[in-house]
Amino acid sequence: MQISTEIQDKIAQGASLTKHEAIELYRNAPLTELMMLAHEQRMQKNDRKHVGWIIDRNVNITNGCFSQCTFCNFCVKPGSENEYITSLEQYREKIDTLFELGGDQLLLQGGMHPKLGLAFYTKLFSDLKNAYPKLKLHALGPAEVHFLAKKAKLSISETLKELTAAGMDSLPGAGAEILVDRVRNIVSPAKCTADEWLNVMREAHQLGMVTSATMMFGHVETVEERIEHLLRLREVQAEKPEEAPGFVTFIPWPFMSEGTKLLDKFPNIEPVFSEEYLRMIAISRLVLDNIPNLQASLLTVGEEIAKLCLFAGANDLGSIMIEENVVSSAGVERIIEKNTITDTIRAAGFIPRLRNQAYEFVE
Repeated sequence: MQISTEIQDKIAQGASLTKHEAIELYRNAPLTELMMLAHEQRMQKNDRKHVGWIIDRNVNITNGCFSQCTFCNFCVKPGSENEYITSLEQYREKIDTLFELGGDQLLLQGGMHPKLGLAFYTKLFSDLKNAYPKLKLHALGPAEVHFLAKKAKLSISETLKELTAAGMDSLPGAGAEILVDRVRNIVSPAKCTADEWLNVMREAHQLGMVTSATMMFGHVETVEERIEHLLRLREVQAEKPEEAPGFVTFIPWPFMSEGTKLLDKFPNIEPVFSEEYLRMIAISRLVLDNIPNLQASLLTVGEEIAKLCLFAGANDLGSIMIEENVVSSAGVERIIEKNTITDTIRAAGFIPRLRNQAYEFVE
């Protein structure tokens, strides 16, 4: 099936794809044509010469989490012998290294720990900001925010206001997995529902927060559910106040299955190969016409596929990943360093540009 002239004209004119059109393109469009169409959109919407990247450090606040998602090998049950909560001294060591490498942002991911409430996080954020005033905190995710709000008996908006007042700068799109409850009931049944995840983001957008959106795909979801995920993100982005940044980027990555309970339960899950990942990148660019940036997951797909992603709609390769624990615990052994990203970008014919979390290029 060739991509019809009608579809091409529709995209060129800025009209949004319907669910049926997106599914047809995903299932039937030749990959090269799909990539070319997505690349045209990327070249129209983004800086044509440059590809973004960032220096930050992914720090897990705790490995204790009651949700016990079936795709996650990293978390442990709260109270387990090997549970930890990162200490302020450990944060200092990690942040000092981050600054030495030229970064200024922590990606703070926390498990949903029953003993750690809103007061713990607001104190942590304020302590870190007092010690390092220039530090940026890209912290938590909708599932954690929903959990903290429920635990504190506050609204989502009130919870976000307390977190931002304490020092949270932006909200990652963590814990999205697939935004369809049939899937969530299998892979992360103890987390918030799809509607609850999206409602946290709606409230964050009303407050003018910088947020991101993600997808973990390649497990028990259908193609239709992948497209539904994209459409729901597009809908929430369309609702944001005009002056609010909303979702500044979308980041899809493939499920890493090694040693997971999910693979034990569904042994026929097959890994996402290069063609499927490129197809997902391309369709994401075409469906998410109101989300300005698209990041390819260099960590999970490697340099060669990442280069191709830059011709399939992606305009960013993410972080050098000074520290990463969750994906690496499921079989990814790749190390991402500064030269890994910048060399990959140059090899694809683009110029690497350092950026901040708002996707603004910085010196």
